[in-house]
Amino acid sequence: MALFGRKSGKPGTTISPACAYCTYGQYTADHRMILCEKNGVVSPTYQCRRYQYDPLARIPKRQPKLPTFSAEDFSLD
Repeated sequence: MALFGRKSGKPGTTISPACAYCTYGQYTADHRMILCEKNGVVSPTYQCRRYQYDPLARIPKRQPKLPTFSAEDFSLD
């Protein structure tokens, strides 16, 4: 329940601000730095007061592959 107009935490909103996910930032050719429209070349973890989250800029981490099991793994012998 929200008290006094505060929004409650939504699932999946724990992404920390970074220029890598900002509307104003784009990766450089070598993908090590961010070219920001407001601040120039900055680190991907940098954030400024003009930060605006762009959900399409975020590249989610790949999920790990599940291990393969055989019938012997489930036998009680």
